[in-house]
Amino acid sequence: MRALCWHGKKDIRCDTVNDPIIEHPRDAIIRVSACAICGSDLHLFDGFMPGMEPGDIMGHEFMGEVVEVGHDNTALRVGDRVVVPFTIICGDCEQCKRGNFSACERSNRNKEAADKVFGHATAGLFGYSHLTGGYAGGQAEYVRVPFADRTHVKIPEGLTDEQVLFLGDIFPTGWQAAVQCEIESADTVAVWGAGPVGQMAVRSAILLGARQVICMDHIAERLAMAREGGAITIDFDNESVLDRLAELTGGKGPEKCIDAVGMESHATRSFDGLYDRVKQAVMLETDRPHVLREMIYVCRPAGVLSVPGVYGGLVDKIPFGAAMNKGLTWRMGQTHVNRWTDDLLQRIEQGQIDPSFVITHRVSLEDGPQMYETFRDKKDGCIKVVMTL
Repeated sequence: MRALCWHGKKDIRCDTVNDPIIEHPRDAIIRVSACAICGSDLHLFDGFMPGMEPGDIMGHEFMGEVVEVGHDNTALRVGDRVVVPFTIICGDCEQCKRGNFSACERSNRNKEAADKVFGHATAGLFGYSHLTGGYAGGQAEYVRVPFADRTHVKIPEGLTDEQVLFLGDIFPTGWQAAVQCEIESADTVAVWGAGPVGQMAVRSAILLGARQVICMDHIAERLAMAREGGAITIDFDNESVLDRLAELTGGKGPEKCIDAVGMESHATRSFDGLYDRVKQAVMLETDRPHVLREMIYVCRPAGVLSVPGVYGGLVDKIPFGAAMNKGLTWRMGQTHVNRWTDDLLQRIEQGQIDPSFVITHRVSLEDGPQMYETFRDKKDGCIKVVMTL
């Protein structure tokens, strides 16, 4: 089969690899109909996430048709149409029973290595390094889905692939980011980053009843899309984020702040942004936490910082004293996808939201390698890439 494979930093190739096979009675094999390039994939493309090996199949946002099912998997049948969450869940461990699916205790088959790095292993993830299980990803013609009797979202008739594809990652990720804020009707929610997750966070915050939503970025197309979703926007290349947030909140700051950027902040014009670039270049820091610093500074006392943006290692110069003294609450983590999908699927069916609004580029799998660079560099107005097979 064809698959997009990682061969090193900035080196993604469309290779011919072996077809997956059933390895466990709860498995299923999915014929992929659509997959996407996620912002988190760029952390692998840029070489910031540890644990990748040459030949690893990329991708964790995909859907398709069930073509084979293990004999213990009674939840799926051949022909079922499913979205596959990026978090692999057993459904039976203590964390899964609590709904903390991204902390599944059984799905990370490289648990010992992850325990050493993180203290305790997280769930297995598709196409996302051997620290999260080393599972083949979904940017391929076929995918083996472990624990497939639980790791799936069945799709009813009448919905297109593009309407539901993002139930596997960015839609529930943006939704969880907003839910973690515990939004009240008088709240201002500030979202850093107008990429795909930021766009979903903007719309989620509005659906959850925020008084106003403000979104920061510096790419014109992304800012325009955020405005279409109901946000007030700030172009940080041409405006002071601190001054505008103060102006829009009567000097009090936003009650709720969402970091939809993560480890690769592009605030190169700020002193701390330049500092991070230098430290990262000499391997004294892995991540660039400009957004975290700015959120701590501007957030209203007793507010909430929600962090769906991915961080991979060590950050420096975090003003933790300010966070503690202001009484800020931190909520973060990989997404508990299956906790949210029933509700979000219903909202799509009811017409409350059509997540396909975020798609700007539709290509074939063979075009995937060049689209990684297009997506990373925001060329050609690129916000979200979907590949069809």
